[in-house]
Amino acid sequence: VGWIRGAGGMAVIAHPGRYKYTPLQFAALFDEFLQLGGVGIEVTTGSHTVEEARQYAEVARRYGFLASRGSDFHSPKESRMDLGRLPPLPPDLKPVWHDWF
Repeated sequence: VGWIRGAGGMAVIAHPGRYKYTPLQFAALFDEFLQLGGVGIEVTTGSHTVEEARQYAEVARRYGFLASRGSDFHSPKESRMDLGRLPPLPPDLKPVWHDWF
């Protein structure tokens, strides 16, 4: 996180649905990430289920994280969404790109 911030970037937890953590381990990850200066979480990706997207939207709300969307597509077997069909972020979440334009 320090290197990302030092380079002028924004640290975002990518594809959290792929991590095989317990709820307690996730809470520790999110707490430490926030303390280190992390600012965002990937809420929607092609690999997240609808329930996972809801869950990570709630994490963003609880921790004050910015929200991101996975824009990569590896293969039809790896994705739950068709190419180009990723759902939008919930309207109440601030996207990581909110200041870029």
